[in-house]
Amino acid sequence: MSEAPWTIGRLLNWTADFLRERGADSPRLDAEVLLAHARGCPRIALYTAFEEPASEELRTQFRELVKQRAAGKPVAYLVGHREFFSLSFDVTPDVLIPRPETEGLVVRALDLLKETPSPAPRVADVGTGSGAIAVALAKQNPKVQVTAIDVSPAALAVARGNAEKHGVTDRIEFVEGDLLAGVDAGAAFDLIAANLPYVTSNELGELAEGVRKYEPRLALDGGEQGDELIQRLLPQATQRLTPGGWLLMELSPMIAGRVEQLIDNAAGLIRHETLKDTNGLARLAQAQREA
Repeated sequence: MSEAPWTIGRLLNWTADFLRERGADSPRLDAEVLLAHARGCPRIALYTAFEEPASEELRTQFRELVKQRAAGKPVAYLVGHREFFSLSFDVTPDVLIPRPETEGLVVRALDLLKETPSPAPRVADVGTGSGAIAVALAKQNPKVQVTAIDVSPAALAVARGNAEKHGVTDRIEFVEGDLLAGVDAGAAFDLIAANLPYVTSNELGELAEGVRKYEPRLALDGGEQGDELIQRLLPQATQRLTPGGWLLMELSPMIAGRVEQLIDNAAGLIRHETLKDTNGLARLAQAQREA
């Protein structure tokens, strides 16, 4: 009896089982995203193609992607993009892969910007990485002017590409520098957003293999206690915020208490409630400059 032919549906089912056995968190989704990429089609198009034969050329290309995924390489790096805030962002191993948790920072920032009296609010995105926060804010609020900052020139190149992709380069300035040190001395911001490294040095070895092996350490390592860059940012942010301006910082629930204490001890800042993510974990520290 001859073996059943390899169809799109059979390929997906076999691959999902294969990745599941190797510990993938979302094996079916991974299989669909990788096959859609190899096939050059939207993922949704797979659902009407289950009975179509999968060519040898397609299977060969798909097999290589699956092999790398089984070895731990993140899907986003394999296909070169990740969705964030309903936008597709190009990603490379030079930038952290955008996480759903960070969408909460964007939502909160957009709400605060609605209340800002400035007709053209100025925002700093410190540690912009792929530009996800900066581009999402500029895309959602046509009045906002964003300064996107990163210490990595390679990350800034990715961020610039994403700004061009989504048509917001006219409202985003890209600055290479350490936190706010490279920004023009006279620049003041109505809101500063920061998704800085916040994993403690000891915790780095405990991260999931795909994160630990493939994502940039520069974007993960927050120092011995996870708050090294946050400590340095607080006095800089106080000097650069307009009176009443807001500072939003994504953090790990493991360091939430420490960050709250740092804000309480920072002259000129008023701490607001730390917001929780969809899993009920402390995720977004909030501070406001005294008016």
